[in-house]
Amino acid sequence: MLDTLRRIVQEVNSAPDLRTALDLMARRVRDAMGTEVCSIYLLDSTEPRYVLMASEGLKKEAIGRVSLGVAEGLIGQVGLREEPINLEDAFSHPKFLYLAETGEDPFHAFLGVPVMHHGRVLGVLVVQQRDARRFDQSEEAFLVTISAQLSAVVAHARATGALGNLDTNEPTARFFDGVAGAAGAAIGTGVLLFPPADLSGVPDREAEDIEAEVSLLETALMRVRSDVRALGERAKGRLGPEEQALFEVYLRMLDRQALGGEFIAKIREGHWAQGALRIVIEEHIGNFEMMDDAYLRERAADVRDLGRRVLAELQSRNRREIQFAERSILLGEEITTTMLMEVPQERIVGIASSHGSRNSHMAIVARAMGIPTVVGVQGLPLKQMDGKELIVDGFRGRVISNATPELKHQFEEIIAEELDLLAGLEKLREQPAETEDGVRIQVQVNTGLMTDISRSLERGAEGVGLYRTEIPFMVRDRFPSEEEQCRIYREQLQAFAPYPVTMRTLDIGGDKSLPYFPIKEENPFLGWRGIRVTLDHPEIFMVQVRAMLRASEGLDNLRIMLPMVTSVFEAEEAQHLIHRAWLEVRDEGADVAMPPVGVMIEVPAAVYQARALAQRVDFLSVGTNDLTQYLLAVDRNNRQVAGLYNSYHPAVLHALMHIVEAAREENKPVSVCGEMAGEPGSALMLMAMGFQALSMNASNLLKVKAAIRRIKITFARKLLNEVLAMDNGEVIAAYVDLQLEKAGLGDLLQHRRAVL
Repeated sequence: MLDTLRRIVQEVNSAPDLRTALDLMARRVRDAMGTEVCSIYLLDSTEPRYVLMASEGLKKEAIGRVSLGVAEGLIGQVGLREEPINLEDAFSHPKFLYLAETGEDPFHAFLGVPVMHHGRVLGVLVVQQRDARRFDQSEEAFLVTISAQLSAVVAHARATGALGNLDTNEPTARFFDGVAGAAGAAIGTGVLLFPPADLSGVPDREAEDIEAEVSLLETALMRVRSDVRALGERAKGRLGPEEQALFEVYLRMLDRQALGGEFIAKIREGHWAQGALRIVIEEHIGNFEMMDDAYLRERAADVRDLGRRVLAELQSRNRREIQFAERSILLGEEITTTMLMEVPQERIVGIASSHGSRNSHMAIVARAMGIPTVVGVQGLPLKQMDGKELIVDGFRGRVISNATPELKHQFEEIIAEELDLLAGLEKLREQPAETEDGVRIQVQVNTGLMTDISRSLERGAEGVGLYRTEIPFMVRDRFPSEEEQCRIYREQLQAFAPYPVTMRTLDIGGDKSLPYFPIKEENPFLGWRGIRVTLDHPEIFMVQVRAMLRASEGLDNLRIMLPMVTSVFEAEEAQHLIHRAWLEVRDEGADVAMPPVGVMIEVPAAVYQARALAQRVDFLSVGTNDLTQYLLAVDRNNRQVAGLYNSYHPAVLHALMHIVEAAREENKPVSVCGEMAGEPGSALMLMAMGFQALSMNASNLLKVKAAIRRIKITFARKLLNEVLAMDNGEVIAAYVDLQLEKAGLGDLLQHRRAVL
């Protein structure tokens, strides 16, 4: 049964569209269960009614025409009860509704299971049989399992607009949900970026010159055949006869009578060489993977390997210069910072990738550059989006294609309002972040790139609350030397002097990795990361701290911050190494004062040791992003649970209050460098709690400053006391927004109000 299930899922997932997938599912389930009917009803939420969308065994003319209300018949009953209904004789059930147009007269036995996704009913899957009998438990379990697989297919089709209204074929707007990587909205033309030798990323394009494409492909095949022969020669004596024969198989597959001929045939149909290669290879891989024989299924890997080899050769000789539209939205499976930097910056208005996370290096760069970005977009059909007009909604974390004129107009208004707002806030650049009744707070920036410096200074940043030192490590293929680090840190320190620059020591692990220092773990967020890595590798830590200290000579605005501290011991151990590095550079002649050393409060363990930590360090800084994730057990990069991530959750607010009180008791400064600091509403709550500095992305700085300057601290403190008495994060968020609207700060919350 498991083998049958696997084959059904593979076939359905490789179907070109939803209708085909549903037909396949109905056919295969009927055959697998040996029943006479299998039907699929989907819920049309616009009516709402269950529409018969596929059937094997009922009249074909009924498909797409027959429908039932949500409370009608046995189909409606399955949906209402949200559980399977298994009947020996459906006709005798009081909810049975006879539909003559389906031709279901002879079928007595009935088994229906709901198709559900995230707690919502999307449809009903039904099998029927002439004999009056109850389906046994194994049959019911199989249908429930199939239903769970079908739910993902239907949910994706509904989310992307592929389903549309079930009673019309009119094109509808398609929505693809992901994770917001950088706030903002953009409208532009999709431009697909794909790395070398990545077959899945190759877009469909028409051949401009068919004979030229054929010639390029034949040359590539000739070179790959030559490489395979050479590999075979080198392998002689090291491999057995069976393994050696693989090279002969490769050569035969590349022959013009085999795959080579299929590639050329596809080109002659009008495809460019790379696209023809991808189509043929994917078709063969799909065929192999569906085979029953395990040995033959494994041959899919050989075909994939051959395809990549030919593609790499093709792209080395047929690398087209990508044409970037005036307003380009970059698309890719995973867009790297290197790929981003190769694009003319003035033409990028948005970014969307099917992989990646908010904390990826690219997302950090995009936020620094102010480019609306959505990452981890589920089911984004990249090849179809190439050259199409798209909307990137970086506020809500989604990509929209086929937008209606009304929807497009709404986003045009959002973009225009955002630009007008920022232009109006420019006058605040030199003004302090001070309330109407004279309470002042420092507004600082989070940085990591040289491009951050000018943007930050232009917006009146009063120093750096978080400099991510891992970024210079991430853009290299080796650890940067002490001299290289010293030059980079000196530029940051000089640019912001005399304001303080808080440099976080190397923070890798979790979802931040170095290509030359890979960390493979089953659960990286609970593993070897942050201070744990650098304390285990003092040679890396010492070089970095020495570079920081030397870079600060004559400026004296350096502050060192330790990431992911979970115990007092870690803080003391790191301080010991920092002191040793300071003595070393002093002995070498550098006139450097010992800088303040602080810790980031990012995990619950540090929250409850905040006072003990404050006794041993010079300052505390809260990283609300990780702290919220750890407190709520929510990975906000995981679309399944990202909706549960809420910085206004009572547990988060009370933890923040505990940290402030611990720092106050020890008379130590405390700041926030997480994203709560960059939202006007939460920034006011943090100020009311008693945090003395807020550090954020440069793009948020003027909005936060404007919010602070338009209120009295008494207003913020009253609002804080009210929300601390509440027990629901969603209610708190809505209440804060409502009160800020009433206080005249609605324009600063535009993204909450305007995005659909």
